[in-house]
Amino acid sequence: MVLTAQELEALMPDGQQLLSDEPEMESSLHYMQLLLLVTCLEWWWRGREDFFIGANLTIYFSRQQLRNRDFRGPDFFLVKGIQKQPRNAWVVWEENGKYPDVIIELLSNSTADTDRGIKKNLYQEQFRTPEYFWFSPETLEFAGFRLVGTQYQPIAANNIGWLWSETLKLYLGISQGQLRYFTASGERIPTPGEAAQQEQQRAQQEQQRAQQEQQRAQQAELLLEQERQKVEKLAARLRAMGIDPEQV
Repeated sequence: MVLTAQELEALMPDGQQLLSDEPEMESSLHYMQLLLLVTCLEWWWRGREDFFIGANLTIYFSRQQLRNRDFRGPDFFLVKGIQKQPRNAWVVWEENGKYPDVIIELLSNSTADTDRGIKKNLYQEQFRTPEYFWFSPETLEFAGFRLVGTQYQPIAANNIGWLWSETLKLYLGISQGQLRYFTASGERIPTPGEAAQQEQQRAQQEQQRAQQEQQRAQQAELLLEQERQKVEKLAARLRAMGIDPEQV
C-alpha cells in the first residue's frame, strides 16, 4: 500500500521526542566561532521575538533521514518568522514545514568535502534554503551562495571581501581571523561584551566632556571675576583722584 504525503506525515514521531544528535565541535576555534555568530546576531536582534537560531542542532525533516542517519545538522542556521523559544531540535513537520533561511557551516578537515558537496546539494535541493555560507576558522576559506531559481549562485564580494546577506540585511566578512557581521554602512556588529565595553567607553567620554565643560565654565568665571576686580580697582583709583567713575 502506498501512503500519501499526509499519511506519512501523520506517522512521523512527535517532535518533542526528538533530540539533537550532533557531534562535538571540531576544535575550540570552531566552538568560539559558532558562539560568536550566535551571540552577535542575538544581540543585534535583541528586540525581536520572530526568529530561531540553531547552533550545532539537528534538523529532522523525513522518515528516510531518521532511518538512515546519513547526515547531520548545520553548524549554524536561522529561521525567520517563527516564535522564538528553546527547541531540542528543529523538526520540520512540527514547524509548519519551515526550513532554515540561512545556513552557515564551519569547515574542518573532516567535514569540508561534505559541506561543499553533499550538504550544499541538500540545502539547495531539499531545504531550498535561500542563502548558504561556509567558513573555515583555520584556513579562513570563505564562500557564500544565494538560491537563484533552483540553483545556488556565488554571492559576489564587495571590494573588501564581504558578502551581503539579503536575509540578514547584514554583511558577513572576516575580521581579525573571525567571521563577523557588519551593517550596510560597515559597522561591525559587537558581541554583548563588546557592546557593554563600547557603552562604558561612551559613558567615560561623556563624563570627560562634562568635566571639560565644567572646567571651561570655571575658567570663564575666574576670568570674569578677575576682570571685575580690575574694574573695581580702577574705579577706586578714580574716586581717590576725585573723579566719579560713573561720570567718566
